[in-house]
Amino acid sequence: MSISAENPTHDSVAAAHVVPEPTAEEAAQLEQLYKDFAAGNMVPLWTEIGDLMPMVPTPKAVAHVWRWDELYPLAARAGDLVPVGRGGERRAIALANPGLAGAPYATPTLWAAIQYLGPREVAPEHRHSQNAFRFVVEGEGVWTVVNGDPVAMRRGDFLLTPGWNFHGHHNDTDQPMAWIDGLDIPFVHYADAGFFEFGTERVTDEATPDISRSERLWAHPGLRPLSGLDDTTNSPIAAYRWEHTDAALREQLLLEDEGHPATVSQGHAAIRYSNPTTGGDVMPTIRAEFHRLRPGATTEPLREVGSSVWQVFEGTGTVVLNGETKQLAKGDLFVVPSWQEWSLTADNNAVTPTEFDLFRFSDAPIFERLNFNRSYTEGRKNA
Repeated sequence: MSISAENPTHDSVAAAHVVPEPTAEEAAQLEQLYKDFAAGNMVPLWTEIGDLMPMVPTPKAVAHVWRWDELYPLAARAGDLVPVGRGGERRAIALANPGLAGAPYATPTLWAAIQYLGPREVAPEHRHSQNAFRFVVEGEGVWTVVNGDPVAMRRGDFLLTPGWNFHGHHNDTDQPMAWIDGLDIPFVHYADAGFFEFGTERVTDEATPDISRSERLWAHPGLRPLSGLDDTTNSPIAAYRWEHTDAALREQLLLEDEGHPATVSQGHAAIRYSNPTTGGDVMPTIRAEFHRLRPGATTEPLREVGSSVWQVFEGTGTVVLNGETKQLAKGDLFVVPSWQEWSLTADNNAVTPTEFDLFRFSDAPIFERLNFNRSYTEGRKNA
């Protein structure tokens, strides 16, 4: 399989098959036939097949980069002007993909936003069908309360709010805090599957423990409580802490140094956050990963069915999106639409070499369950 301009298309194949021109009588009958189709709310496939069944995915979403040094000041301005409370519920600013006609979606299936909570503010509790998570690129001092369990939010933490769980946030400090939210809002909206319910006006527990109850029960490597032997749709762990993520990535690179096969590719360590009851993804519609590249390391160009959103956690580097190179720094977010080629390269600063750390979330579980998943790397046997 190859991806090139020479690949056949519906139009090129149709043009190679000569069809006799209709007679005047046939042309009149065809014109009436199409009018009757329209009157009956019908559309013939042969006029739409190129759009409905393209040779490869042709997403309307486009590859795009949002800069953290532009996002955060705008969120802070909203913090000064827009209250948090009933009605709008959250001070969250969605990333709107330029290819999706103004819809507040990063991709047709994924929603991403920067959420900003001011000093001593409380975002009231609610719940919804949509699955959600938080990822913290900087700051601390906010607790998200999920079904009454207060969960501390700190730099590098990945925190879950699966669908239909009551949740709210409270800032216990005199400083604001911002983080990114990821949800499957577009997918749920398209499927007409959304429900929403208001909860308490504040949060059900304003305690500020260092560790949540869910972590105390579940977040012990390789150990499962006998009180929780049933598999769960969503991970029961409310927070995946940075210290564990960092340690896992560091050890992969150390093992690589020792000559053991532990990394995805040379200089590229990566982990996937998982549901300890199934070993699968943390939520049924969202996959989350963390990637670390050594200075100078590069990933192979890859195309995948499904879309993903990335955020730079630390370091600098570049991403190549459909042949266009974009420089990236801490906090920057970028989107990779379905079947658009991407690759990453970590900067190699000889004076102060730093690793290139990135958080990623995607809609891969949806496409794998539907058996629509496919990937492609030039020169490899691909799925």
